[in-house]
Formats: sequence, structure tokens, C-alpha cells
Amino acid sequence: MDVLLIEDNRDLAGNLLDHLEACGHRVDWASDGLSGLHLAASKPFDAIVLDLGLPGLDGIELCRRLREEGIATPILVLTARGELDDKLLGLEVGADDYLVKPLSLRELEARLRAHTRRAAGGLERRRLQVGDLILDERTHQVSRQGKKIVLAPFDYQLLRLLMRASPAVLTRERLEAALWGDDPPDSDALRTHIHRLRQAIDRPFDVPLLHTVPHVGYRLAVPDEETPA
Repeated sequence: MDVLLIEDNRDLAGNLLDHLEACGHRVDWASDGLSGLHLAASKPFDAIVLDLGLPGLDGIELCRRLREEGIATPILVLTARGELDDKLLGLEVGADDYLVKPLSLRELEARLRAHTRRAAGGLERRRLQVGDLILDERTHQVSRQGKKIVLAPFDYQLLRLLMRASPAVLTRERLEAALWGDDPPDSDALRTHIHRLRQAIDRPFDVPLLHTVPHVGYRLAVPDEETPA
């Protein structure tokens, strides 16, 4: 198992590294949030062990950014904060599990294996397809008719939302809430991202897949698919 450990406490990180490597895992370590974000985006991992109290970029924001960029790797959060609100916030932004320090190394190992088993069992479901457009949630690769399509992280997230819902219509309000939470931008940013996404996935090809539903929202579907009631 390839594990990314993001923990700023060197003593704890050393103990976790020793234990995980003794269990047969390959471990990369980052001691701050920005380094962790770079590592997580640069190579695939089977699991991420993430401390919340990180310098530079805290664990909550790091977790949020990873999910916004379409990284679906299981994330297990470690923190000294035991309050319910902190646990709920960590899970709300995309963490899969939560352990409060001091923690049991055996429990950490057991939870990591459980989450990676579930993730492995869901690999097939993480390959989304609409017509000849394919999105692989594990590798974050997008292609159409076998041609690779490179998307900015935000546009990738938008495409993934539309593909998961396909062929249903997603309203503007629902898309804005999913992408920006409770603080959507004042400008017409969604329309800009839709235009950029359409240029990438439709313009080079004969059949359009991304459709505007006037006064409602957007849907991704092959032209002959009916919108479900």
C-alpha cells in the first residue's frame, strides 16, 4: 500500500513511519500542508493520513482542496481535537475517517486496510462514462474517442458532478452549492466554467454532450437520452 503521511510533529511522524513501513507499506511524508497538497496531486496513493493542525495550510482546507481537485483517495484524519464539531467538519469536507490523538497504531492500520479495501471494491464504479466521454476518478484522466482531455482542477470537478448525475439536469443552484458551498461568487463564474468545459469536451467532436437547459441548469448526455422525471 502506498500511503501519504501529512504530519508536522516529527516525533509522531517518525513513529507512524516506522509502524507503517514495518507493516509493509511504502510511505511518503510531508511536514506541512502545502507540501502535502503537492505530493497528493503529483502521484497516486492508496490512502492519506492527515493531521488537521498543520502549518501553512491546515488539514481541513487541504482535505477540501483535494476533493475539489477530484482526488478520491481515502483520507484518515488525525487530530488532537476531540470535539464533535471538529469531527463533523473533517468528515463534511471529504475525510473518510477520524482518529483522535493519542491513537492506537494497530487501530490506524486496521482502519487504513478497511478503507483501501472499500476503495478497491469501488474502482469499477469510479470509471464514469457518458457516450464516448470517459472520466477515471482514480487517475483523474479524461478522454473522448480515445483522445486525452486536459482540464483545470475546477473544470474537472464540474465535469465529474455532471457525469455522476447524467442524464439528469443539475440546476445552477445545485452546481454552485457543490462547487462553492455557502459562498458562491458574485460574478457569473459558473457560466464561464461551463463555456470552458464545453470547449474542451465538445468543440473538437461531432456530437455535443453538454447541454444548457434554459432557466434551469445543465445536463451531460448523448442527444437521444431522455431526462428522467
